Amino acid sequence: MKLSRINRGGVDGPVPRLVVVKPDQGRVVDLVSAEKLRLMRKGATSAGALLRALGLFPGSMAQAISTGSAFLESAAETVAATGDDASIEFSNVEWIAAVDPPMLRDCFAFVAHLEAYYRGVGQEISPVHYRQPGYYKGTNARCFGHEARIPWPHYSDFVDYECEIGFVVGRECHNVDPDEAGKAIFGLTIFNDYSARDCQTDELTMSMGPTKCKDFANGIGPWVTTIDEFDDLSALEMTVRINDKECGRGISSGMQWLPEELLAYISQGGVVQPGDVFGSGTVGNGCGLESGVRVKPGDVIALEISGIGVLRQVLGQKEERGWRPIPRERNVI
Repeated sequence: MKLSRINRGGVDGPVPRLVVVKPDQGRVVDLVSAEKLRLMRKGATSAGALLRALGLFPGSMAQAISTGSAFLESAAETVAATGDDASIEFSNVEWIAAVDPPMLRDCFAFVAHLEAYYRGVGQEISPVHYRQPGYYKGTNARCFGHEARIPWPHYSDFVDYECEIGFVVGRECHNVDPDEAGKAIFGLTIFNDYSARDCQTDELTMSMGPTKCKDFANGIGPWVTTIDEFDDLSALEMTVRINDKECGRGISSGMQWLPEELLAYISQGGVVQPGDVFGSGTVGNGCGLESGVRVKPGDVIALEISGIGVLRQVLGQKEERGWRPIPRERNVI
């Protein structure tokens, strides 16, 4: 099953709705509308049916996933009963981030990308990357969906794209092993880990991890493909196109750490929640820093991963104003 979120008009403005996506038919099924119709046909009032439908299918993908197998079972039943009567053509859809993750993490699993990145900034790759997975925690407040306009922060002249697999967690995990972790992956999406490269190198020397170089945007979409639709997670083809021109290509078999190993590692000592998203890290040759492509405002970035789809977004104009700290002398008291 393919699932996503869209904005629908409401009395007080747009409201998020969960949808089942039918890419081959170019349409989505609004689960709340479909369930409301199904219940009304069984005798429920309009108000009662809407209340029940919103309880089953909240606007939050993370909340829906947290209800366990009941979510997918209910979605399948609803679509089978009244899906045709609650369909919306792609041309009338306003996509938003397919998942609203309680926590967003990004890993460093593709060694080819890491080695190229360190060469590009004139540094040696840390040998720790070969001994254990690594990840950082990103903001979940700046997640953008399919066809979105991506903000270009005022403090950067070098915004870069990064083509990654986004793994969506389906159940709570704490101190799990890889076998357990593999059973906890709900589905896969496409993750564009946008980076402000001219901020990144300086920030990482502060030993606090990335901050302003990552805070401005994360692309998540166009939808989530549930894990049961994949036979081999090591054979996913990953392609980057800028303004319809191919600029990078890779395959998921290049991951140094398997998805279940990444999730198991993340869960050690902490808690991973339903709806959390963790990125694979950038596939080799999956960013402009590696391929020599410098994107600019107005460019259309399309990331394609087999079995999922195409996440297409456009870079907005650079923000005109904002505050920057003024360098100062060391203050010793």
